[in-house]
Amino acid sequence: MDAVLLALAAVWGAATGLLIPRAAYRFAVEPEEPWRTACPAGHPLTGPARGWLGPARCAPCAVPAARVPETPAPGTAASEAPTPEPPEPRTTDIPTPAAYAPTTLAPLVTVLVCVALAAATGARPELVGWLALAPVAVLLAVVDRRVHRLPDPLTLPLAAAAVLLLGGAALLPGHAGSWTSGLLGGLALGGFYLLLFLINPNGMGFGDVKLALALGVALGWYGWTVLFVGGFAGFLFGAAYGLALVLLRRAGRRTGIPFGPFMIAGALTGVLLGALTG
Repeated sequence: MDAVLLALAAVWGAATGLLIPRAAYRFAVEPEEPWRTACPAGHPLTGPARGWLGPARCAPCAVPAARVPETPAPGTAASEAPTPEPPEPRTTDIPTPAAYAPTTLAPLVTVLVCVALAAATGARPELVGWLALAPVAVLLAVVDRRVHRLPDPLTLPLAAAAVLLLGGAALLPGHAGSWTSGLLGGLALGGFYLLLFLINPNGMGFGDVKLALALGVALGWYGWTVLFVGGFAGFLFGAAYGLALVLLRRAGRRTGIPFGPFMIAGALTGVLLGALTG
C-alpha cells in the first residue's frame, strides 16, 4: 500500500509539475505589468483555462520561416538573374517546439515534495490537502524567485483552499490534526508577518503576509510546536541564504531577496515533522 501511495503521489507531482512552467512564465511579471498572454515571439498562449494550462513549449516557434524566392532587379536580364538554389532535400524530422520557460526543475521539485509528503503522512485524510496545495506552493516559490512577487490570484486562493481542504479532512476518521488549531495558526502567523510588514515595509512584502495565512493554517493543523518550528525554519533558511550571498560577494547587507521560497521550505519542514510525529 505504501508503494502504491508513493507512486500515485509521484504521478500527481509529475502531472501538476509539468503545468507549473507555463503558469510561472505568465505570472512572472512586474507589478505594473499585465499577466503574459503570449510567448516571447508573440504567439498567443492557448489551451485549457484560457491558456493558463499547457506545455512550456511553443509549437509555432518551431515552424521554420518560409523562404521567399528572390526576383530580378528592374532592368536585369533574365540570363543575369541569380540562379535559384536547388531545393533542400526533404526530411522527416519534426521541429521541436521552442521552450519559453525552464521545464525541468519545477516539475522535479514538485514530484519530490509530493512523494515526501506522502511518505510522511501516509494514508491519512490530510494527505489529499497536502498534495493539492503543494503544486501551488511550488509555483509561488518559482514566481517569487524570478520577480520577487507573490501574486494575489495564488496566495489568497491558497489560504482559502487550505482552510477548506483541512476542514474536509477534519470530518473524516483517521486524521492527525486539528482544524481549529489550523485556523488559529493561520491567524497567528499571518498576524506576525503583518506586524513585521508594519514595522519595516521595505524589508517584508505584503505578499509574504498573505502567504503566511496559508502556511500558518497548514502548520497549525499539527499544533503550535509545528507552527513555531516551520515559521522559524523559514527565517533560518532565508538568513542562511542571505549570509551565503554576502560571503560569496554576490549581494550586500541591504540586498533584497525573495523570501517566499524560504517561507514555503520552512512550512514544508514543519508539515513533514508534524506528519511524522502525528
